Amino acid sequence: MSLNASEACDSDIGVEPADKLFRFVVHGVLLNVIGAGGLLGNVLSVVVLSRPQMRSSINCLLVGLAACDTVLILTSILLFGLTAVFPYTGSMRYYYYHVCPHITPYAYPIANAAQTMSVYLTLIVTIERWVAVCHPFRAKALCTSSRARWYVLGTAAFALAYNTPKFFEAELVQRLVDGELVYCVTADLEFRTESYIVVYIHSLYMIVMYIVPFTALAALNACIVRQVRRAQAERARLSRVQRRELGLATMLLVVVLVFFLCNLLPLVTNSFEVFLDDQFDKLDPLVKTSNLLVTINSSVNFVIYVIFGEKFKRVFLKMFCAGGMRRRDSPEHTRDDSFASCGERVSLRLARNGTLRRSEARSSRSTTLTGSGRPRPSPAPAPTVYYPAPVTELSSTSDSRWNNGHSRAHF
Repeated sequence: MSLNASEACDSDIGVEPADKLFRFVVHGVLLNVIGAGGLLGNVLSVVVLSRPQMRSSINCLLVGLAACDTVLILTSILLFGLTAVFPYTGSMRYYYYHVCPHITPYAYPIANAAQTMSVYLTLIVTIERWVAVCHPFRAKALCTSSRARWYVLGTAAFALAYNTPKFFEAELVQRLVDGELVYCVTADLEFRTESYIVVYIHSLYMIVMYIVPFTALAALNACIVRQVRRAQAERARLSRVQRRELGLATMLLVVVLVFFLCNLLPLVTNSFEVFLDDQFDKLDPLVKTSNLLVTINSSVNFVIYVIFGEKFKRVFLKMFCAGGMRRRDSPEHTRDDSFASCGERVSLRLARNGTLRRSEARSSRSTTLTGSGRPRPSPAPAPTVYYPAPVTELSSTSDSRWNNGHSRAHF
């Protein structure tokens, strides 16, 4: 491999060996490994959350979140993870110069659309929890599975519409290096005008992707935290329904907290890009790290569900470790789980098996004359038998985002 071949594209010119090593470690190793685990976790999340016993409005939203996170991880691996291997090791040359340049003009906007959808589905999940915790009487009408499906479809339509201009930002160019025809991706300068960069890439991106969702998430979660603390102070007087709603709200607070932590650095790097302009290339290590954090955020929700989601964990173990869950899933262990989130199912009070209760007020004997003239008592009422009601459960399950500043820096 000659030096000219490794520096065929503009993005490879002047890159120091230390930068290639950093990119290989952060993207080529960590991002690929974490992304592979995240793909498996998100697939398992969709499988578990799609089970009939897990059906609820919140789980429908979480299925959509897992799906767009899967797309986000996959495109991040294709654009960042695999392309970091060749500059440092010399392997995967064909992918670097032939495959990736052809898929980048399409994978890049799809990745941004998945990022946008993931951010706003996280916001919708928070709104759903805010309604269930702070306005429980309105939850039955507002938090339904049919509405949740429309929320997912609407978010997907908005994400695609907002990121449509990105399909026209890049163009494919050919380079002849040492007699070999290679391909590179560069910015379409005719489309990416100065006004386009200032208005769409910088200003609108900051408003749509950070200011609006971050502000709303902070305000809504502040209300949820206040309500959770108030409920925990009175936990002894809470009903089973309220305790389960409290647990679900707490788990989704963890999801949002991870979202904030993993998106803080991407927010900072995008802000630097707006104000530093030409000096932004000096912050390339921060951009690579922020891409890794976004991939981590899209990969950890399954772990959060398993740790904090009691029913999610039980259904998951039942599906994949059936032998160890046989005893725990017997009626004596499940009959007290009684309701689902957001009022979609009715809370049921269960009676013990075989309990017989006679009416406390016995019917007074009616005096009817028999043939002999003696009063005959009316038959005693039959005993009332209470059987266990059908068991339904709350799904205690619970989002992201990909910093596209890295791709813009390479264009």
